Amino acid sequence: MSMSAAHADALTSQQRGERFEVAASVLALLADRTRLALLSRLSLGEADVTTLTEAIGASRPSVSQHLAKLRLAGLVAARKDGRHVVYSLHHGHLRRLVEESLNVADHQIGSLPPHD
Repeated sequence: MSMSAAHADALTSQQRGERFEVAASVLALLADRTRLALLSRLSLGEADVTTLTEAIGASRPSVSQHLAKLRLAGLVAARKDGRHVVYSLHHGHLRRLVEESLNVADHQIGSLPPHD
């Protein structure tokens, strides 16, 4: 039994419900193309708004708005570096979640066979 499965077994019914609710909220945030692109870029390392705007090809106001949503949800961290705000992923679980969602997309686009 994995650590996550053991943890899930130890939760109360109310805690399990809350766990699914929070997970659904995280997945809903990832369901936006711009936010997914931002998180994918941030999985490579920290970046400021200018770098992120150039990397994903979105407008600066759009990038700033999406970063604010991700920051308020606790998915990205922000820190000041002089006059710039630098963003990073809050934890590695999110990086892996983004990578896996893109791997699923690669399989669907490329008609690749399923595997574990």
